[in-house]
Amino acid sequence: MDKISTNDDSGNSIKSVETGFKIIEYLHDVEVATATEVSNELDLPLSTAHVYLKTLEQIGYVVCESQNYRIGLRFLHHGGVARHKLRIYQIAKHEISDLSEKTQEVANLGVEENGQRVLLQKAEAPEGVYDNPPIGQFTNMHWTALGKAMLSTMSPEQVEKIVSVHGLPKATENTITTLDTLVEELDRTRERGYSIEDEERRRRIRAIGIPIEISDGVSSTSAISVSGPRSRIQKKEDEIIDALYNTANVIGLKCNHY
Repeated sequence: MDKISTNDDSGNSIKSVETGFKIIEYLHDVEVATATEVSNELDLPLSTAHVYLKTLEQIGYVVCESQNYRIGLRFLHHGGVARHKLRIYQIAKHEISDLSEKTQEVANLGVEENGQRVLLQKAEAPEGVYDNPPIGQFTNMHWTALGKAMLSTMSPEQVEKIVSVHGLPKATENTITTLDTLVEELDRTRERGYSIEDEERRRRIRAIGIPIEISDGVSSTSAISVSGPRSRIQKKEDEIIDALYNTANVIGLKCNHY
């Protein structure tokens, strides 16, 4: 994690707010930490770390148990409210469950926010292999079928802007790491109508994704995907693609006409 300044204000940013959220992000990453660990990680005086942690505890965003701090469940409430307000979630959540049942794999709904893929909803069939990404997870767009499906709907300028901000970090040996390769992959995605994630985020996991076409000019860029063990997804790829198209069409029609 980057070291941060403790100055109160600088330009258009408020450093104390940045520091508070850096602490929250650190606690999210490590799950639990002491004030000393927070102090060391963020290069803060121990007394300052204590003040931040106690303030966050008093307003309910951090919980202290035996001198160990963790993020509080208040975030669950905020995340639930934010998700519930998205029209695409309201319309697509039941369709995602149906998609999982039809394919007997894990079905996913994602949106783009600030240049990253956010996992908005997932459904797991009894035979589906749980891929372990939590709801609300942010990842780099180029790692996933959801992300690449959404990137395929964007202009070259939009794609380049996202890459300039987030880069193309490597998750596995199969991850795309250059802009030229990503552009070629997005061209192929547009030509065939669906994206492929082939062990690019996690080994032995393959996924197929399709963007949701919404013409209201308001809804977030979104996509759906089906993911599972690489060998199993490959064996029934045609069936999965058909199911994805059908589901995407239903969601798109509902979004555009209701």
